[in-house]
Amino acid sequence: MSQTIVIKIGTSSLTQKDGKLALSTIAALVETLTDLTLQGHKVVLVSSGAVGVGCARLGLKERPKTMALKQAVAAVGQGRLMRVYDDLFSTLQQAIAQVLLTRSTFRDRTSYINAFNTFQELLKLGVIPIVNENDTVAVDELKFGDNDTLSAMVASLIEADWLFLLTDVDKLYTADPRLRLDAKPIDLVTDISELEAMQVQTGDRGSQWGTGGMMTKITAARIATSSGIRTVITEGRFPKNIAKILQGEAIGTQFTPQTRNGNARKRWIAYGLIPAGKLVLDAGAIAAISQGGRSLLAAGITQVDGEFEADDAVALCDATGIELARGLVNYSTQELQLIKGQRSAEISTILGYIGADTVVHRDNLVLLNRPLG
Repeated sequence: MSQTIVIKIGTSSLTQKDGKLALSTIAALVETLTDLTLQGHKVVLVSSGAVGVGCARLGLKERPKTMALKQAVAAVGQGRLMRVYDDLFSTLQQAIAQVLLTRSTFRDRTSYINAFNTFQELLKLGVIPIVNENDTVAVDELKFGDNDTLSAMVASLIEADWLFLLTDVDKLYTADPRLRLDAKPIDLVTDISELEAMQVQTGDRGSQWGTGGMMTKITAARIATSSGIRTVITEGRFPKNIAKILQGEAIGTQFTPQTRNGNARKRWIAYGLIPAGKLVLDAGAIAAISQGGRSLLAAGITQVDGEFEADDAVALCDATGIELARGLVNYSTQELQLIKGQRSAEISTILGYIGADTVVHRDNLVLLNRPLG
């Protein structure tokens, strides 16, 4: 059966300690992905490594600290990285395509749909898209921050069946096995909140040349599983394990997907949009949206933070600041400051004109860390 598979490989797996490319690993990865395509699967590769390769090419001894230097180094490394991929895939007569993305691709609904259509056409043609963040032009507010998050968002966008996160450890542990001898392996995660109860020490340390850590991979798994995508953390040095896992072998750490219902718009709201502000809700409003599936009314809002306009995305939070949901708001910051805590029937009198009865309609509201409905 044909499946759609997204594979993310990190800088630590693609490069050696000195920043030079680990060609044997890349060759094994290329062979594995080509074989999967020949078997009828649709494959997308999200590849880190541009900055690390650029540093090696330029003789830099450490990762750039400033945005401008990082972007310049990434521009050098991205061309070199794609050249290597193209040479290796061409040897196996496998077509590839370079796809560079920023958060703005996901934030704008039209761009989001265009990206979906482009991926679909490439996959229909049997092409393997190789995806990376467009480091050369991205600014802080439009960056994904790490390719783990990017891979999860791409997997959600194209409605993938699997997301593989290839890293420098063989699976998730209760602590970093490179630092703690008593670290225990975790083979299966059915509920990501269970990791908190297990007191998993994820840390945020990536490799010398990379940006990720285990925390970013768990965040990626949360995004992907919420979209109905089975997610696996496994060791990047052994890409052939991907095929073994697809055949049912228990390798790495697997995250059980939640039920997928195919609501692309809600996936876009949940993971494509960056909240421009925050609304703090009272207990009644939280119960109404989380248990009753209702729209958010002005009466349930106790605090309004940020500067936003109508139709912007906002985070819906409890009194402690934890984001429970995300949605498209019907009013601006200034309007909500006037009508928060008020009944819907009083909105027109307060504002002097007739507005929407709801602040966030339930059709534009997504509960986070739940199946998207």
